[in-house]
Formats: sequence, C-alpha cells, structure tokens
Amino acid sequence: MSVAEWDEFHSTSPLRFDSALETVPTVARAVRPNWEFSEESGTLTPMTTRTETEATSRPVFTPRVLRREIIIVLALSLGASAVWAVVDIMGTLTQPGGLAEATESMNGSLAEPERPWLDLTMQLVRLAVAMAPVALALHLLSLDRGAPFRLIGLDRTRPAFDLAGGAALAAAIGIPGIALYLTAKALGLNATIAAASLNDVWWAVPILVLAAVKNALVEEVIGVGYLVTRLRQLAWSPVAIVVSHSLLRGTYHLYQGIGGFVGNAVMGAVFALAFLRWKRTGPLVVAHTILDIAAFVGYLLVAPHVGWL
Repeated sequence: MSVAEWDEFHSTSPLRFDSALETVPTVARAVRPNWEFSEESGTLTPMTTRTETEATSRPVFTPRVLRREIIIVLALSLGASAVWAVVDIMGTLTQPGGLAEATESMNGSLAEPERPWLDLTMQLVRLAVAMAPVALALHLLSLDRGAPFRLIGLDRTRPAFDLAGGAALAAAIGIPGIALYLTAKALGLNATIAAASLNDVWWAVPILVLAAVKNALVEEVIGVGYLVTRLRQLAWSPVAIVVSHSLLRGTYHLYQGIGGFVGNAVMGAVFALAFLRWKRTGPLVVAHTILDIAAFVGYLLVAPHVGWL
C-alpha cells in the first residue's frame, strides 16, 4: 500500500481510528496493526507488535506437564512443610503429655549467645535461601503466561487497595485466630507456640520482621498465586481450588496442633476466595505480613511479662 493509498483509505474508511474511534467495534480496534514506513519503497507495511510476537513464542503446557510441575514446586516448598508437620505432630501425640504439654518454638537462635554475628549471618542466609522456591514458581509462570508479578497481582498498580484490603483481612483473621488459639490450648488441643525464641540481640526485631515477610511471600506466592493459577489452568472448579488450598495450608501448620490446623485451614479458604475474586496476592501478602509481625514481635515483647501465652 502506497502512502497516497493509505491517506485515501484513512480519510474514507468507516474504520477510521481518530475522531470516529468510539464507533469502531472493539474487535476492529483490538486488531489494528502498527505500520512501518519504508523510505526505499515509499510504502507502508503492517508490523507485528512485540506483544503478539511474545504471545506466539510462549510454550503451551499440557495438563500432564502442569501436574508434574505442581508436584515439584510443592515438594520443594509447602508440600515438604506439610509432610514434616504431619511427622512432627505424630511425634508430639505419642510423647508423654501430648499436645497439652508440648511447646513448638519458632524463629529460634542458630548460634550461641556469645556469637551474635554468626547467628545474624545464619538467619539472613536462611531467609534468603527460603526465597528460592518463590523465584522458581514465578519463573515457571513466566514461561507460558508472561509477566508473573502482574499475573498474580503482586505489582504496584493498586497499592492503596492492597494495603487497605490486607489490613482488613488481617483484622478479620487475626482477632478470631487469637481466640481460637487460646481456646484450643486450654482444651489441650494445641501446643504452646513460642513465636520468637531468639537470644537477647539488638537485631531481633528486624529479623522477625524479615521472617514475617518471608513467610508471607512463600505462602501467598506459591500456595495461592502460583497454585491457584495452575489449578485454574487445569480447569479445577472454584470449590475444589478453595478446599485444596485450605487443606494444604492447614496441613503444613498441623505441627501446632488441632487448633493450628483449623485456624489456618479457615484462613486458607478466605485467602483463596479473596484471590479468586480480586486476582491479586498483594492484599494477602500484606495481611500475612501484618499477622506474623504481630505474632512474632508481639510475643517477643509481651510473653516475658504474661503467663497466658
């Protein structure tokens, strides 16, 4: 098409793309090509966009490949945690005193009190290594879906919504969660949770905050963003997705006891439903981070002064 022919087409065609843009059908607007002008031939030729090229070059994973991928990712992360949690509670239930007299320590020191810098180094390395499965899940999503952060809603497009939604979820989950924990503990159905058992070091609070962020990213990116996305690709129903994620989250918290399983299973159902509705893990990461910071730092500051925790 020559330049003259293009000008005539643009001025007379019912599919003009300027002042009449609002009258052009959506499909027509969506397929409008980009045009490239050649000075040598004096013609305009359609140019394939980068997005179209990327879309056609992405692989299409079969259901069999997706199922295998899910098993591998979970085996390296939350699935392995679930297996160890089952083994842990079996050991607790078969020991003298059972759950009623058991204590589960979290966020403990990794070196002797006289070597705080070694302890800090080991804490930071452990936190960094724990992010590897998160990176793997995001990488795998990018292979066939592209832009994984945008895909699971972990970008910066809606910061106010993520913060407000996360705060609301944290309040809705956290307050009943405390009541459930105390009730289950009083009934002998839950171990005592020592949420922070670090040595007396100056960096305790920063490390606990980083641990909360790590937990939020691992559980929400892999357990919700990645897993729910893949299960939807496998044509699972919303009910099946919510139930499966709920059971997974409850199981890898089973080491805490029956109360821990029930509370986290409910949290998993709420978070899975929120992701299916909002298509964003941003609020879930915010909520989880708030909950864990409150639990870890709160325990560190309050537990030495009260006996009911």
